[in-house]
Amino acid sequence: MIDTLHMGLDVGSTTVKLVVMDNNGVIIYKNYKRHYAETKKYTTDLLIDALNEIGDKPITINVTGSAGLAISSWLGIKHVQEVIACNLTIEKFIPQTDVAIELGGEDAKITFFDGGLDQRMNGICAGGTGAFIDQMATLLGTDALGLNELAKNHSTIYPVAARCGVFAKTDIQVLLNEGARKEDIAASIFQAVVNQTISGLACGKAITGNVAFLGGPLYFLSELRQRFKDTLNLTDNKAIFPQHAQFFVAMGAALASRSDNPIHLPELIHHLKNLDISDHQEVLRLEPLFNSPSELDSFRKRHNQHQIKQKDLASFSGDCYLGIDAGSTTTKAVLIDEEGALLYSYYDNNSGSPLKSGLTILKDLYSLLPSSATIRQAAVTGYGEGLLKSALRLDIGEVETVAHYKAAQFFNPNVDLILDIGGQDMKCLRIKNGVIEDIMLNEACSSGCGSFIEGFAQSLNTTVEEFAELALNSTSPVDLGTRCTVFMNSMVKQAQKEGATVEDISAGLSYSVIRNALFKVIKM
Repeated sequence: MIDTLHMGLDVGSTTVKLVVMDNNGVIIYKNYKRHYAETKKYTTDLLIDALNEIGDKPITINVTGSAGLAISSWLGIKHVQEVIACNLTIEKFIPQTDVAIELGGEDAKITFFDGGLDQRMNGICAGGTGAFIDQMATLLGTDALGLNELAKNHSTIYPVAARCGVFAKTDIQVLLNEGARKEDIAASIFQAVVNQTISGLACGKAITGNVAFLGGPLYFLSELRQRFKDTLNLTDNKAIFPQHAQFFVAMGAALASRSDNPIHLPELIHHLKNLDISDHQEVLRLEPLFNSPSELDSFRKRHNQHQIKQKDLASFSGDCYLGIDAGSTTTKAVLIDEEGALLYSYYDNNSGSPLKSGLTILKDLYSLLPSSATIRQAAVTGYGEGLLKSALRLDIGEVETVAHYKAAQFFNPNVDLILDIGGQDMKCLRIKNGVIEDIMLNEACSSGCGSFIEGFAQSLNTTVEEFAELALNSTSPVDLGTRCTVFMNSMVKQAQKEGATVEDISAGLSYSVIRNALFKVIKM
């Protein structure tokens, strides 16, 4: 009689893992691949490879993972929740575990076993996960393994935000501009992941006893493991780095399948290879931003009614006033006359150095300023307000919410609501009786802000201006929701696999920006 084998298929957000075990729990086949949003293709490849390795033997199979539900539905095989699958493996192979920390492509989990099962998992934010590490590695011109090699030679740890990929990107850009070593930045990224996991998931609950580290990032990245070990003050006998840590969820799925009826692998492969998934699209579609050219034309005419009066700087004579907005990602400047007419404007990315950007503005402005014009006063606002006010000896430093209101009131004396989308923040100001009554801000997530949009535009090889224009031509925008940048990256990849154009993605992001403002900031 041929013994039945047990297969576990873990289809995660970024990778697919396959494990085959015998009745004694011994692994006789395992494989791990990135699927690049092509889950059907890479799952089929792994199943074929497994068949070539183990032959046509009766198998039981369960599927798990964040993308496993689709595979389960396509093939009619049982799905097991990944936390349950992972716990089955822990209980069988490392039962001494008191706490398990698992990092995946887009998820992070902590499970406390001591004193009753207590499981915590990231929700709407994928900061501090494998995909976050991939994004940060790209900024340093390497991949996750290259980041690990850099971190081996670090000497300094810098504070880097891990709660949001956009915030972290800014921190890293500033460090690069200031000449920080890539080795130190790499280690700082890993430390940020540790901080995010401990603070965001443990939430003050002590991580003590025997601590197991699971998942791909913790298996492949030795320096990430070391940062966890050092931060938690774990001795060698308390830190558990098990063999096959990257396969623990797949192993649990295999264990969970043992009581199921056996099937034959060739039949499963045949079914999957011939499956038409065109009717199984995972990304929903939305209505176009504009249903007709006339509707777009009407929109443009309505908005073009609001124009600021402009005058020629070269021929100007008299007093004028300079305003600088040193934002998180860009620096803006205007020069106006006493009536508020625009004489000069500047807008550019600050590349992490608002002071250099401010100096560039002044050099440019003074090269154009006629002798007949006098800058009577200068004010600055934004993230870099304090720095620029001191360094450039500007007259006034103003809180940006007040600056917003002053400008809005100039153009509309009866303004009662202001919505501002900046590089890393969104603000909604409610005005009542000439006073700012309420201020609402985005919190720990910068999804939907300017840097978020710029990042997507660059990843699709367009400028922000081109990206925005493309959205107008979309006939079927993709529904990307209001989730964090890391999650949306996966959604975009999936949408592209389903035939979405750059136009559809841009229009979908336009929807997401507005939804973020309405539901995360204004909280309608």
